Amino acid sequence: MSGTRPAGSSSAGGPSAVVDTETERVVRRWQQLPLDRAQAAYPGVRGVVQELADAVADRTGQRRETVPDLGPGVVMDQLRVMTYDWRQTDLPEADLAEQLLALRRSLP
Repeated sequence: MSGTRPAGSSSAGGPSAVVDTETERVVRRWQQLPLDRAQAAYPGVRGVVQELADAVADRTGQRRETVPDLGPGVVMDQLRVMTYDWRQTDLPEADLAEQLLALRRSLP
């Protein structure tokens, strides 16, 4: 396990802490959305999930796959999985934090 850090770990104030915080903020915000707003925002959230999946695939030399469309009720679980996968590939956490912040700010 050289160079990898468990997904839940973070250094105080660093990009990893921001990722942890922003992930939870996105999830909480998503849970607060009325159904009509969640459905309207869903394509954008799926787009971010797919971008993360594509970056992980590119980094690991795997073929890009379409993330299954399982609906608004599951998309936050998919986001968490993609966040975990991103971290396991040692992609820059600062980039992930920026994407999560932008996603949260885009939610109605």
